[in-house]
Amino acid sequence: MEKKIIFNIGRQFGSGGRAVADAIGRKLDIKVYDNEILKKAAESSGFDHALFAKTDEKKRFLGISNPFGTNRYGTSSDSGINDGELFKIQSDVIRKIAEEGSAIFVGRASDYVLRDMDVCVDVFISAPKACRIKWVADREGISAEEAAKLIKSKDSGREDYYNFFTFQHWGVASNYDLCVDSSILGVEGTADLIMDFARRSKKL
Repeated sequence: MEKKIIFNIGRQFGSGGRAVADAIGRKLDIKVYDNEILKKAAESSGFDHALFAKTDEKKRFLGISNPFGTNRYGTSSDSGINDGELFKIQSDVIRKIAEEGSAIFVGRASDYVLRDMDVCVDVFISAPKACRIKWVADREGISAEEAAKLIKSKDSGREDYYNFFTFQHWGVASNYDLCVDSSILGVEGTADLIMDFARRSKKL
């Protein structure tokens, strides 16, 4: 596509956020970046991919540091680089990709990282807990109780990660252009709704 656009997709665990991002990417022929960001961050920095995966959207109370390089609890990762520096490397990768053309980013506080770009559409995808429990249980082959625990853990980690590095609040409507319940229209319908919103807001 000729017109540059960036979609930043925040999501509750089990809401189908990645699937919605993939649907938008397929419909508009735009690349989706999720775990690929970690690989690129590792390649650009020379650090092991596992180091980025270890801190990826996770709650870390033993060694999490802020983006300015000081460590909140006085510890650092085994490599000697703190989590704030890892976040900066990852953010630099996100900005570089966004500067090169249209892209869809899933998670990793990309809406905050790219807050100065006027071509962004920031979206948060949610779904009722019962729907998310069923989806996660079916996908992972686990019980509803186990799915509920996994959802709580994943969402807690994402919330702590986002709130710490952005100084904002994960999932709060005022931080996004559009918040949508994916259970109402399903994956394809939600993707179409987001694209229609982008067109109406003259971003697409």
